[in-house]
Amino acid sequence: MGIENIRKVGVAGAGSMGAGIIQQCAVNGFEVQVLEVNEAAWERGRNIIAKSLGRLVKKGKLSEGDEKAVWERIAFSTDPGAFQGVDFVIEAVIEDFGLKKELFEKLDAVCAEHVIFASNTSSLSITELASTTKRRDRFVGMHFFNPVPVMRLVEVIPGVETSQETVATAREMAKRLGKEPVVCKDVPGFIVNRLLIPMLLDAVRLVEAGVASVEDIDKAMKLGANLPMGPLELIDYTGADISYFVGNIFYEYTKEPRYAPPHLLRKMVKAGLLGRKTGKGFYDYEERD
Repeated sequence: MGIENIRKVGVAGAGSMGAGIIQQCAVNGFEVQVLEVNEAAWERGRNIIAKSLGRLVKKGKLSEGDEKAVWERIAFSTDPGAFQGVDFVIEAVIEDFGLKKELFEKLDAVCAEHVIFASNTSSLSITELASTTKRRDRFVGMHFFNPVPVMRLVEVIPGVETSQETVATAREMAKRLGKEPVVCKDVPGFIVNRLLIPMLLDAVRLVEAGVASVEDIDKAMKLGANLPMGPLELIDYTGADISYFVGNIFYEYTKEPRYAPPHLLRKMVKAGLLGRKTGKGFYDYEERD
């Protein structure tokens, strides 16, 4: 299906990434059918969207009338059958292959044959995910970045059997959502995380070895490499568990030591020191607030 025929997008998952994708689709004129496991999960996602839209209204980038229209384009369900009428699917559930497999099998049974499935995975193989469906030629990776309404990049990743038509449609979809697409082979980490994760893990190793303080490592990278956020701040922002989990996945794929998470990061995850979402990581956000 060409981009001109896509009117309704199904988004599975309304966490921080999914909520941003839902917002971006609705703001850009698409009807959005949201799928979540329960009302509470959707309420959390809804709150993320509400805060983000509120900031846009406050800055004058979105009128109150436009904000109302955005909400009118969004529908929610816990039933995969609600995806029966969508034209394009974007999956944004947690990085668990078994969970994604179960979801895609359900959606494969209810979605029309022409519908493209796009996964927002940041670390799993698109080819492997596609193999869980009967539409391997209509399955593609579309990796957004957090926060989705702000970050302009989308990595488009074809699997081994993904058709060129599907890749072209995914690229156009990214552009319709106000993003800049880049195409990458189906390799662990794609482009950004393949370069980023080793840097983040090396920053943890510097802390572990006592080379410098957390604050000075972040300051050095912001002022010396012109990064908007230090690597340890970034780990706290996205969640220490994410860096740990993704690093392990990359290590399992590649067996390269640079992807193996340091012991300090493992201890932080086990202790629940995950960063902003738990109030404490490399920095104490309860004291900051």
